[in-house]
Amino acid sequence: MRLRNKPWAVKLVNEHPESVLQNPDPEKKIDWAARFGNDNTIEIEVGSGKGHFITTLAENNPDKNYVALELQTTAAGIILRTKLEKGLDNLQILRGDAADINCFFPENSTNVIYLNFSDPWPKTRHEKRRLTYKSFLAKYQQVLTKDGHIEFKTDNSGLFAYSVQSMNNFGMHFDFVSVDLHHEKPEIVEKNIETEYEHKFAAKGNPIYALHADFEA
Repeated sequence: MRLRNKPWAVKLVNEHPESVLQNPDPEKKIDWAARFGNDNTIEIEVGSGKGHFITTLAENNPDKNYVALELQTTAAGIILRTKLEKGLDNLQILRGDAADINCFFPENSTNVIYLNFSDPWPKTRHEKRRLTYKSFLAKYQQVLTKDGHIEFKTDNSGLFAYSVQSMNNFGMHFDFVSVDLHHEKPEIVEKNIETEYEHKFAAKGNPIYALHADFEA
């Protein structure tokens, strides 16, 4: 869902190039170690929205680096505001297209890719835009480490079924699959970090679908 344009967010983003990388050249790999100032492991959220999920992860895990890959400037500004308020030095924001993820990150450079409540693109003619379409999976495979994996959540049953089939056809291995995440075992529910959309959908009683999958060697 597109957020309403907020001039303050655009201004804030433009004032902080050290935290927000905007529309980088896809022909050049980004030196993430230089941007973070360390070689800690990297985890990416594709389409971070207002950023509650990724900022909470960064706050809870200061020994890991996180990248919020988000196309909308307003969303990037909202994430940046939280980053600055909480002093999250282990979070970078990348304003770019998910289709270029393999251009922004070197091969074998990230441990986890999070796909949270992505646009389902329900029409058949838009299948190639779905973030679990085979061309996207191929790009994720390039940037993930050998033991890396994808974590996916949605409230859309159609997108979930499609994603399971797409990943299965791609030869991926499923480590965890749930058709009602919020009613899993307590230890699983306690570890779950809700996104803004997830909180809203779950409050309405909608089941949350989730899976963890990796690329088998």
